[in-house]
Amino acid sequence: MTMTVSEAAEQVGLTTYTLRWYEQEGLVEPVGRDSAGRRRYTQQDLDWLILLTRLRRTGMPVRDMRQYAELAREGDSTLGARRRLFEAHRDRVLARIAELEEDLKVLNYKIEVYGKMEQELC
Repeated sequence: MTMTVSEAAEQVGLTTYTLRWYEQEGLVEPVGRDSAGRRRYTQQDLDWLILLTRLRRTGMPVRDMRQYAELAREGDSTLGARRRLFEAHRDRVLARIAELEEDLKVLNYKIEVYGKMEQELC
């Protein structure tokens, strides 16, 4: 079973423009086409796109995503390099989570202060 570009975009939460851009940037292997030349996405294509969207959502730069895609295409000889790339990204994600937790503490504090102030006014 294959999907059109709009169906695939809906499945992974991207726009059709972004899917085409991913292909142009080399993040996605050229997608198969039907007899009329329209892109047809397989489940394997969707799985790859879901991974890319998660990497992007966690803040991985496109250049690192491109490097990962190139390494993956080279095969098993690049497993260590791919693991190191993901480890470095995980470290950045964990650091960002720690920052967000600190920011959340400030927000919760301000919410608590304003709640108390509102109660005192009533």
